Amino acid sequence: MSEKYTLDDLRYLMSRLRDPTSGCPWDLKQTYKSITAYTLEEVYEVVDAIDRNDLTHLSEELGDLLFQIIFYCQLGEEENQFSFDQVVSKITAKLVRRHPHVFPDGTLESAASESIDQQAVNDNWQAIKQQERHHKGEKKILDDVPLALPALKRAAKLQKRAASVGFDWADVAPVIDKVKEELQELRQEIASGDQKRAEEELGDLLFSCVNLARHCSIDPERALGLSNNKFKRRFESLEDELDFEHSNPSLEQMEDAWQKVKQSEH
Repeated sequence: MSEKYTLDDLRYLMSRLRDPTSGCPWDLKQTYKSITAYTLEEVYEVVDAIDRNDLTHLSEELGDLLFQIIFYCQLGEEENQFSFDQVVSKITAKLVRRHPHVFPDGTLESAASESIDQQAVNDNWQAIKQQERHHKGEKKILDDVPLALPALKRAAKLQKRAASVGFDWADVAPVIDKVKEELQELRQEIASGDQKRAEEELGDLLFSCVNLARHCSIDPERALGLSNNKFKRRFESLEDELDFEHSNPSLEQMEDAWQKVKQSEH
């Protein structure tokens, strides 16, 4: 039977890996910046396991992601910037503060005497987050929307934040009109041959599509991910149908086969 390790064991392991005399050379070379790419990779692997409903491997992927947090905390402790315990304390305090409907006295032990509806919870959440932004010196509405977010997610977050103060269309119809408008402007710039302007208009079209997704309560990142998977599945069926390795099918043949693959899915 394998040994059962604890969170303290993982933290100890991390300190051993970073030991200046007996640690791992690779781990000793790492910095906050150098491991960010690995952190993103681990996040995507967690999401992938969830999307595939692969719960067997989900716990393993969550462990990989937890190790990234432990790594950052080790670096913070070495520089006397912050510790793992401080990270845990801060997130706990923040969540208690942001859930007054659950912890009315601001303590983990307190409990609400009556229920609260979802809209009130959302309103309180936004108001508390706004207070926190002001406390951190973030005066502008969009100040704390991270630059490092994937572009689709950042667009959705920017739009949601602007909508929180009323900068939004009341229904989906004008959003669809805006998508059509941006598409027409893109067509004009493509026809003009102005590559820089075409790039800008394509960005505007994508931004408008994200806004449409938000109004339809659709996660644009997930929607595009589903389309990516659908395209891969259909193209692999196309490969089986046409055998690219031993033939050189024409575009017309590929289009015919593509339509057959699509029809076979219905």
